[in-house]
Order: sequence, then structure tokens, then C-alpha cells
Amino acid sequence: MGAMMKCSMGMTPAPLVVTPRTKTINGMPVANILDNKPMVNIPTFGMCRSLANPTVASATSAACGVLTPMPCIPNTVAPWAPGNPQVLTQGAPTLTTTSKLMCMWGGVIDLTNSGHV
Repeated sequence: MGAMMKCSMGMTPAPLVVTPRTKTINGMPVANILDNKPMVNIPTFGMCRSLANPTVASATSAACGVLTPMPCIPNTVAPWAPGNPQVLTQGAPTLTTTSKLMCMWGGVIDLTNSGHV
């Protein structure tokens, strides 16, 4: 909790929303690789620039090929990778600063800070 993320196709950073857990660091829950649910753990990144996103492709087509960003609705279907398999949080590898999450629209989501003080 408190970690910030960025998406390579998004236009604004977003906070990672960690599922409440009993394992904490400085009183904040620890994230694991299964904190990957769109609009639950992964909020919007503002506007999306990916032509793989059907709404962006449609808007860009309507604008005669001029890239037209549309609201970001993350589409993440796989867990973060890699996690730390040596430190499990509720049975799943713990998230690390090198973990990445792939969006089906072509974006790569990275942690920009861990949120730990």
C-alpha cells in the first residue's frame, strides 16, 4: 500500500491498491503477484494511448488516423512477474520493485516506488 505505478500506454501514474492482508510492513499490507485485478488493485492511468485498445483505435480511426487517447480501463489478466518466490505473502510470491504487469492493450505496468518509508 502506498506504492505508485505507471503504464507505458497510460498518461498518469496511479497507486497500487493492495488487498488487505495480515502481513504488513510499517503497518501497511504487503502486495503479492495476485494484486493484479483491473479497477480493484489496478486503477485507471488516466488516458490510454494504445491502438490495441479498441476504444483508442475507434477514436483514432474517427479522427482520420490522428492518435486519440481514450479513458484507460486496465485489462490485466495474468499475475505480476516476477515476484519473490522466497518471500510468500498469503501463499503467493511477494511483489518486488522489478515486478511488471502486462495489460492486454499493450501497456507494461511498472512500480515507480515501493510505498515503504
